[in-house]
Amino acid sequence: MIRQLIPLIALAGAAVGQAHAADLTISCGAVGAELTLCKQGVAAWEEKTGHSVAVISTPNSSTERLSLYQQILSAQSGDIDVMQIDVVWPGLLANHLVDLQEIGGKGIADGHFQTIVDNNTVDGRLVAMPWFTDAGVLYYRKDLLDEYDREVPETWQQMTATAEVIQQGERQAGKDGMWGYVFQGRAYEGLTCNALEWVASYGGGSIVDDQGEITIDNPRAAAALDQAAEWIGNISPKGVLNYTEEEARGVFQSGNAVFMRNWPYAWALAQSESSDVQGKVGVTMLPHGPKGSSAATLGGWNLAVSKYSNNPELAVDLVKFLTSEAEQKRRAIAGAYNPTIKSLYQDKEVLAAVPFFGKLYDTFTNAVARPSAPTGEKYGRVSNAFFNAAHNVLSGSMNGTQAVSQLQDELERMKRRRW
Repeated sequence: MIRQLIPLIALAGAAVGQAHAADLTISCGAVGAELTLCKQGVAAWEEKTGHSVAVISTPNSSTERLSLYQQILSAQSGDIDVMQIDVVWPGLLANHLVDLQEIGGKGIADGHFQTIVDNNTVDGRLVAMPWFTDAGVLYYRKDLLDEYDREVPETWQQMTATAEVIQQGERQAGKDGMWGYVFQGRAYEGLTCNALEWVASYGGGSIVDDQGEITIDNPRAAAALDQAAEWIGNISPKGVLNYTEEEARGVFQSGNAVFMRNWPYAWALAQSESSDVQGKVGVTMLPHGPKGSSAATLGGWNLAVSKYSNNPELAVDLVKFLTSEAEQKRRAIAGAYNPTIKSLYQDKEVLAAVPFFGKLYDTFTNAVARPSAPTGEKYGRVSNAFFNAAHNVLSGSMNGTQAVSQLQDELERMKRRRW
């Protein structure tokens, strides 16, 4: 049955037939250096154990990846043993995943951030191991802010004004492709992350609160969305309405944007020898609204083992290796992927490679969670409704007040009596 789904998967160095010949298969993301780092880690485990692993690359869009996983797991297929899953998916996929503590031992997650371990624990079962954590950050061109004598912005209004000034100045100087700000504006999970940061930083709440109450219909949330809509065609290209992480990074890294919202992974790539902005980039916390405080959406990815794996013990051993301190340190230095092991944030080699890991430690450990816990299995529908509402405002088909009112009604119908 799973063979019918394979065309949806981009295979990385392994045909379907080869995948069945391997001892294990693992699905890895391909955003930035993810796939390369995953392959390197897998190769080290293969050398250590003598086992073979087929590495499969899944869609970059987290929304599309979740849909694919749900199809594969619903088919009860054992073709993919280890899955890279988003921080908001443990509750959605738990019934299809093994208890890692049962196979790997009670101390398997010792040393990892407890909040992420708790997030990955469903009904007392540890269904995923923390691999790397994430939070949204603001990238900026240090050289351009210096040239135009502008401060690093603390509010969205300051960022907008600075972006306008520098964009205009650069275009007048012949840089016609310069934009002020790029972000993830496509209607997918990435826009949920961006829009939640806007809303939370305006003091507009988190869509659904910890008690499951829907809170999105409020003036501050509406104002945050209206602020973002003003960027389109002004400091952000209209094409941003179809940007994911990589499109935004491509524009920024080619020297065509002053500011960018992205995840920490973009740091190592922006500093690479092939980057047009090497040595010119700064990273800081995201701006906030007039009456709010900076808010970064909690991201990150975990490794889980399918309940339908034919080699669950071997798969758990691979997960333990890939999420170990040594492997997380390598990934942090080589690709700026945030460790989930607290001690690595005091590691001198890690901080030398990614200085802002130390400066923004509080941002990473106090990030705003998406409402996946209170909404349970309905989170996917909640997020879909939210990012579509945000996209409607960005595209100009409705204003913030209309969007949050309509979204509140839609979520109330979705909730009925309870989530």
